[in-house]
Amino acid sequence: MWRFYVSGWVIYLILITFATQLENLQHARFDWHSASDVLWSAPQGLLLALTWPLGGWMERRKLSPLAVFLCHASCALVYGFLEYLMLWMLFGLNQPAIRYIWPTLYFIMTYVVIAAVFHTVRTNAAARRQAAAVQQAHSLLLASELNALRNKLNPHFLFNTLHSIIALTRKNPDAAEAALFQFSDMLRYVLDTEKSGSDRVTLDDELRFTRDYLELESLRLGQRLKVEWELDDAAGALPLPALSLQPLVENSIKHAFNPHSRPGTLSIRTRIDDAGRRLALTVGDDGPGADVDAVRRSNGLGIRTVERRLQLEYGARSGLAIETAPGAGFVVTMSIPLAAA
Repeated sequence: MWRFYVSGWVIYLILITFATQLENLQHARFDWHSASDVLWSAPQGLLLALTWPLGGWMERRKLSPLAVFLCHASCALVYGFLEYLMLWMLFGLNQPAIRYIWPTLYFIMTYVVIAAVFHTVRTNAAARRQAAAVQQAHSLLLASELNALRNKLNPHFLFNTLHSIIALTRKNPDAAEAALFQFSDMLRYVLDTEKSGSDRVTLDDELRFTRDYLELESLRLGQRLKVEWELDDAAGALPLPALSLQPLVENSIKHAFNPHSRPGTLSIRTRIDDAGRRLALTVGDDGPGADVDAVRRSNGLGIRTVERRLQLEYGARSGLAIETAPGAGFVVTMSIPLAAA
């Protein structure tokens, strides 16, 4: 700000000096007496520079707009009076004082312009600081809510997986032992995600974690669980929130396979849409299905938590669509914008 201010006054002094010396310069001479009459403008710049700390003082005191106006109005009058006295003492001791009324009004207007510029700069800077503070608070709030959702989801996953292993110990202790080793790998994935401080993993990592989960469930469900994969190889390196695909798979296991003894098919599909702007992940089953409104009203944690995480991280650009009806299976499609990813 000070560089602009000083540069402005230097340019002003150069231009006004050149204007007063234009006729002399045409005759290759320089009138130092006339030039000295212009250099007295330099003290104006020094006096007007005081409006900057004055504005800072008013900002710290949090004065009302009326008080700011009255303060600047008073300072403008004082500045005009001081300039009037300076004109009269330097040039007008033998001139009527009224001759300098119009120049004095010009000086008052100069003060008003400089004060308005300084006030605008300070107001914009304060607005930017406030906007940055609001944005930071909003980011912290989102981060806190995301951490809360993840902290809800992790115990949810751990409890359900341990419950499956406990159920397996009653039927097949050897399979339960293998399941515990499988579970340790899954737990390492969760802990590594927590330790890194980042909520993002690649799609390949999330698919690997989901495969481990399904292998664990297949020890319990046996031939009842058939999994079909349809994966887009080009999407493997794309990032997405950790533990976002597995809860959708777990939902199908819970509602389509656990309550029934008949075999079923679970399908998992990943793809990049035709426009190349979204990553879509679809999890579907051929189970009994459900009423969509009833699903939305339920207290289930998995789908609801995944949907909320998508809303917080990607806003309206993401989506989670549910296609189901009684007797028609259950399909969930999650979409993530690639630009945001």
